[in-house]
Amino acid sequence: MCAKVLILSGSPRKGGNTEILCSRFAEGACDAGHEVETIRVCDKDIHFCTGCDYCVKSGKCVYKDDMNEIREKMMAADVIVFSSPVYFYTISAQIKALIDRMVPFYTELQNKEIYIIVAAADPDESMLELAVESFRGLTRDCMEGAVERGVIKAVGVWEKGAVESTDFPKQAYQMGRSV
Repeated sequence: MCAKVLILSGSPRKGGNTEILCSRFAEGACDAGHEVETIRVCDKDIHFCTGCDYCVKSGKCVYKDDMNEIREKMMAADVIVFSSPVYFYTISAQIKALIDRMVPFYTELQNKEIYIIVAAADPDESMLELAVESFRGLTRDCMEGAVERGVIKAVGVWEKGAVESTDFPKQAYQMGRSV
């Protein structure tokens, strides 16, 4: 079965370690016969949530920006990959802004397969756990029927491209193939 895979790349660094891992995941999923799209979140116009509660009353956000397009792609996807570099123990501001803006529709994202990719300079894998839990809080508690299928915690990768000299790209490719 051909699945629709949506990769949400939360890295602001073009061609950085997180983005490399997303690319390898995409290659694996494509090689397995799936339809794959990657969205570089930092390239999109996504306003920050202001907590105005308009969405609570109307089911829609007051902002008319790229989140509307992303929402449709998320709704159509069978598989969603959340990814982020880890900054100060958690996810990037760019992917956090996207998550915050999901409030009007996250309950509609039902029965999705979820993959998580995080990368950090820190060599201690436990330092990435808060970032992973940020994604799990969304997927486990807000997206009914979501099933986590895999997690990559790429550690010890600071400089741009450092991940290439590790086993993590191979793991990302294999994870993509497993979709």
